[in-house]
Amino acid sequence: MIRAEHEIHRRRRSRNVGMLVVLIGLICVVFGLTMVKVKQLGAAQSFDHVVRPELLPGEEAPQ
Repeated sequence: MIRAEHEIHRRRRSRNVGMLVVLIGLICVVFGLTMVKVKQLGAAQSFDHVVRPELLPGEEAPQ
């Protein structure tokens, strides 16, 4: 069995690790933006992003 590692395998591995870091970073950015948006629009309906007054604390809904 051949166990010698060729230079191209080392380069390919380093590219794969670099791509992994980039993808994890992108996932973290998207997750962070999602969390910020959810906190800001927590009382919004998901289909039209309109604030529902009945979900706001301390305010009466207009009738």
